[in-house]
Amino acid sequence: MQIQYFGTAAAEGWPGLFCRCGVCERARQAGGKNLRTRSQALIDGKILVDFPADTYLHMLRDGLDLPSIHTLILTHSHQDHWYPEDLAFRGEGFSHDIDGMLDIYGNDACAARLRAILPIVGQGMMDAMQARYHEVTAFSPFTAEGYTITPLRALHNRAENCLIYLIEKDGKALLYANDTGLFPEDTWEYLRGRRLDLVSMDCTMQQVKEGTNHMGIEDNVELCARLKELGCLHEGTKYVVTHFSHNGGLLHEELEERVRPYGFLVACDGLTVDF
Repeated sequence: MQIQYFGTAAAEGWPGLFCRCGVCERARQAGGKNLRTRSQALIDGKILVDFPADTYLHMLRDGLDLPSIHTLILTHSHQDHWYPEDLAFRGEGFSHDIDGMLDIYGNDACAARLRAILPIVGQGMMDAMQARYHEVTAFSPFTAEGYTITPLRALHNRAENCLIYLIEKDGKALLYANDTGLFPEDTWEYLRGRRLDLVSMDCTMQQVKEGTNHMGIEDNVELCARLKELGCLHEGTKYVVTHFSHNGGLLHEELEERVRPYGFLVACDGLTVDF
């Protein structure tokens, strides 16, 4: 399997949209891997995870071929992960030669955000976008394009049922855990004994241990220790930290140095990891 990271920042992006803090100024000056867009990833060129407003940039910059994508899974309804207004441009008159239907999987809050754009785009555009929405719930697996995808409960915004995902195919398994603190107990129990080949972890807070809404490096270490205790890890398991806020204070190379003792990879926009 393969994961490609298109966006690796938290909600405000990095540098922050309106920010002049020292960390954002350093990122602007350094450029390269320190410039981060909002969170999005692609699994095996088929399963798109999240749909932020930066999706258009990911198409231009990274070659994301949106017309060929048939499966989109959503973690939660925050606008840096779900910007449904742009889906309206999938419809006839705006787009041509689209390769069939887009199946979207997400929670009830994401469904509500999709319905909320109706007054903005009109019923005609909604009908023409060639997309189907499937409401999913935690611990109820579904299949898409030969993958078994299991939504799991995240520890994030308590006002909605935020999700992380276990994605499995041909004996390989990816745990995609963005925008979450240390997991609720029912998620830990679901993962018990399940062999993971790549663990992709929220690291929004970096130097700060948080664990209740997001994670920092100490939380990531604790998460991996718990997964090991539950029998989920093996010698070849890969670990990636992502979803960074400038409030964490560390640029890319500084992050790499900080997590090197734990064997974590630091995601940057454009990183591809095979596992």
